[in-house]
Amino acid sequence: MASFPELPRGSTRRGAGMVLAGLVGAIAALLIAGWSDAPRDDSAEAGFARDMATHHAQAVEMSLVIRDKSSDEDLRTLAYDITVTQSTQRGIFMGWLQAWGLPQASTAPRMTWMPGHAPVERGANAGMPLMHGMASDDERQRLRVAQGIDAEILFLQLMVRHHEGGVLMARAVSTMSGRADVIGMAKSIEDGQRAEIVQMTEMLSKRGAQPYASLLE
Repeated sequence: MASFPELPRGSTRRGAGMVLAGLVGAIAALLIAGWSDAPRDDSAEAGFARDMATHHAQAVEMSLVIRDKSSDEDLRTLAYDITVTQSTQRGIFMGWLQAWGLPQASTAPRMTWMPGHAPVERGANAGMPLMHGMASDDERQRLRVAQGIDAEILFLQLMVRHHEGGVLMARAVSTMSGRADVIGMAKSIEDGQRAEIVQMTEMLSKRGAQPYASLLE
């Protein structure tokens, strides 16, 4: 598994705060980005905005599930931070598409903007492109029915992998885009999710469990 630097206790909240601060910069960049041409419908920027919005929606869904199941205040705080941060970012992605004069959805397959993308859906949607780190329908159902520490461990394992997938997507668009607003958002996503990966790995260790095999190796 990829090794990240240890962060002090309470860094989950600070990590979320760092991401939210980054969002202010992303919004400002969006407002002053009128000098550049709007991305095309088949651009990496448009694909990233659409796919990351979907990616974030699943993270919010799973966070709401564990928030209602768990009585652990640290885990509930983490779930709240993920919900608030990623819901806000989703709104910015939709705002980008509107400002660029592009539809919220595309008829093109997901992830075609990201070179070398290989994962595919499992279960009922087998063969369809799956975004990096996304939980399958079966995994989401397992989370919905799990209880107690089993639910907490499953959530943390799924969300560590989910965040790692988000980091891969953010890194990819950073190398493909020349827009300050997109690059700034991608950095905020990578920094914030790396910080939360550290926190979730610590939470798993306290429960006698480990993350799934890392996507970042």
